[in-house]
Amino acid sequence: MIEARQFRDVLGSYPTGVCVITAIGDDGARHGLVVGSFTSISLDPPLVGFFPDKRSTTWARIAPTGRFCVNVLGSDQLDLCRRFASRAEDKFAELAHGHSPSGLPLLDDAVAWIDCAIERVVEVGDHWLVVGAVEALGHREAGAPLLFFRGGYHDLAKLDD
Repeated sequence: MIEARQFRDVLGSYPTGVCVITAIGDDGARHGLVVGSFTSISLDPPLVGFFPDKRSTTWARIAPTGRFCVNVLGSDQLDLCRRFASRAEDKFAELAHGHSPSGLPLLDDAVAWIDCAIERVVEVGDHWLVVGAVEALGHREAGAPLLFFRGGYHDLAKLDD
């Protein structure tokens, strides 16, 4: 049997990017959650995916909207990562941001963004696999991504430090 701690330690040796998934509910409330499991799935058609925990109350609010925007955080956005990883009631309080083409929250200075419609949601162990059909996307020309590696957050340029 594989112990959870060992599983986490070994898989933590693989660096992941850090993203904030955003959406807006029918009531106009903005929602956002941090994921380290974002990935490209298909080029034709363009599909992406991420894996929110089944216990995530934020994902439970995003799912019914039918849409999400992936905000790839830059190495200088650890404060945003911590904000959206918190259990704060309004993670967007006093936070200026733009909007994706479909009107979803687009975090200022994100390294990249991907605007999606939910294609499907599949139960996978203790998580959901959320597949998004990409409708629009963009990126900054400069800036390094925020990485999660061996239990901590890192700047790609300083990973050897």
